[in-house]
Parts: sequence; C-alpha cells; structure tokens
Amino acid sequence: MLKVAIVGCGKIADAHLSQLQRVKGCQVVGVCDLEPLMARQLYERFHVSQYFGDLTELLTVAKPDVVHITTPPDSHFDIATLCLESGCHVYVEKPFTLYEEEARRLIALANDRGLKLTVGHDDQFRHAARRMRTLVQTGYLGGRPAHMESYYCYELDRSSYAGALLGDKGHWVRRLPGKLLQNIISHGIARIAEFLTSESPHVMAYGFTSPFLRSTGERKIADELRVLICEEERTTAYFTFSTQMRPSLHQFRIYGPENGLILDQDHETLIKLRGARFKSYLEHFIPPLSMAQQHLGNLITNLGIFLASDFHMKSGLKYLIESFYRSIVEGTSVPIPYREILLTARIMDTIFAQLDAQQREVVPGHLALQTADENGRPSSLHSTP
Repeated sequence: MLKVAIVGCGKIADAHLSQLQRVKGCQVVGVCDLEPLMARQLYERFHVSQYFGDLTELLTVAKPDVVHITTPPDSHFDIATLCLESGCHVYVEKPFTLYEEEARRLIALANDRGLKLTVGHDDQFRHAARRMRTLVQTGYLGGRPAHMESYYCYELDRSSYAGALLGDKGHWVRRLPGKLLQNIISHGIARIAEFLTSESPHVMAYGFTSPFLRSTGERKIADELRVLICEEERTTAYFTFSTQMRPSLHQFRIYGPENGLILDQDHETLIKLRGARFKSYLEHFIPPLSMAQQHLGNLITNLGIFLASDFHMKSGLKYLIESFYRSIVEGTSVPIPYREILLTARIMDTIFAQLDAQQREVVPGHLALQTADENGRPSSLHSTP
C-alpha cells in the first residue's frame, strides 16, 4: 500500500484526490498547504487522515511514499527537492519546473536516490490519446513522423482564474518567466516532444498580446503564440496557442510518409487519414463515407467507456497516476520518459527567451513591447522607463 500526500490544496488538488479515491493500492496520509485553512478544507471534504501547514512536518509525521506537488510552478523545484531528499517519489503538476536546468537537477537527484518522478501531462493518457500512441507505435504512419500540428487553446473567461489574473497585477502567474503561456502550454508542447528524435530542435516563436486583451488595458501578457519546431532534415511541427480563435481547439495532428492521424481531445475522437488517394470521382465519395464511419465508431467507443464509468474529464489523470505507481511498485519504466520532460522544458525555455527578446527590444530611452493592433497586425508600443 503506497502512502500518498498532496502538497498544495487549490483547485487541481481536488482533481488529484478525486482520482486517488479510484486508484487501488494507495492511501492518502496527508495534505499540506502554507495556508492551513486550505489544507483543512481538503482534509474535511475528502476525509484525509491528517492535514499540515508545514511541508517538513508532513514529511516527518505522515512519512509518505509519494508526494503530489500541486502548488504554483515557481515552488515546484524547491518542494520536489525537499521531497526527494526525504526519500519520496514525486508527481509534479505541469509545468514541471520553471527552467530546463531545474528539471535536469531534479531528475539527477531522483536517479541518485533511486526514486522516480513524473509530470502532470495527463492529457497524453486519455482514452483517444492512448489509442493514437498505439497506432503510431505499431507503424500506422508508415515511418517516423514527417510533420505534426499541436493546437492548445484557452478561453479567457473572467469567471475563472483568468479573471483573477487579469484583475490582480501581483498574481503569481505574472511572476512566471512565460507568464500565462508558461502555466498552460506544456500540454501542447509535450505532445510534440513525445515524437521528436533530436535533443535540440530548432525553435522559432512569435507571440503577442491579442486585441481583446489590449482592450482590457493589459500590455504585459502574451496570449497568442505561434511556434515552428524543426529537426534537421527530419520532422517539423507547428504549435498554436490562442485565446481568441474559434473553435477553441485542443487537437493534435501527426503525419507520416504513408498515413496520418487526427486526435481531438475536446470530442475524444481519433481519426485515421489514409495517405493514398482514390481514383477519379471516388476521392469525393469514399473518404467522406470513411470519415462518417470513423466518427460513428468513436461515438460507439465513447458510449462503451461511458457505460463502464470511465468516461470523465480526468480519466487521463487516473491512468497516469496508476502507471506511475506501477513503475514504483514493480520497478518498471516511468510513464513519461525523462527525455520528454527535459525536451519539453528545453523547447519552452527557448520560446520564452525569444518572446522576451521580442518584447524587450531596448532602444535609447524607451522600452518596446510587441503587441497587435485592432486588426491583429504587429505593432510596437513605446514607453519611457
């Protein structure tokens, strides 16, 4: 029986505890938050045995085998370090760390102590995503990926935490190197990193503040991002993050030398794209019929999962937790290879460095901030320091 603890008792901790109640072979022995009232409310609602306001006390008294870190990203490195040094395996919510170097140091520490780490990229373990991975691994693409497209959108709903972010100039998201982007985009970047083969792909990023966000008076947060990722003479990829495009997509497309696949997270569907064309007018009839049959097949599959009581928003989280715990108990490989964690962090570091260079082009006596005009065209706003 693995003893599990949660550090950080905000909204995402609820999701973790909800799934942990469905995972066999574990017991939640404590929850912890710097604000004891936050820890207490989680302890009461989920009937946890203990709650703490101090991490060292949690580690000493509860003695967990595994710690889930669900705090803001700027605290991930320090908390994970302390947990590893105390002999705990660690599940870190996304983004794993603020910088690749921190991720590298955590992985080295875990390896040195014989412990295991994972990151909360649970979207990669939802039902349709697992079916996609199986098809790629069994050769459906006909070879290594030639091109990928990852879309990860976010709607700026003022009733959500985005409202708090926009209304609070001291919000913790604003202190992140990549601000709003850093707290969200790792899901979409990780999908690409999973299928890249080189360790240092070329990355070209362009980001800006949308006209909508500018209309609220915001000038420092980029909420639109376009990224091109290239491996030397191998795979290319596009990554798109947007708060404004509709429909708001959470989608991944992967193309090989023979066939392609489209994963739609919002609809929980996986569509096979046949590479070869049909002759003459058959190309106008057979592919639409095939698409209709595949969508019907996805519907039937989703209904079956629903009837089995496993069709819910965080099914990927449960699968990831179970896989991580299995790797601990059985001594097998972690569900997300450390190489992918590091590559995701490296790509994000490069993106934010390029955005910083774009947004902070210093000219004598002025600071240039990259934004967009009312038509979405790039423009520069200049302010005297």
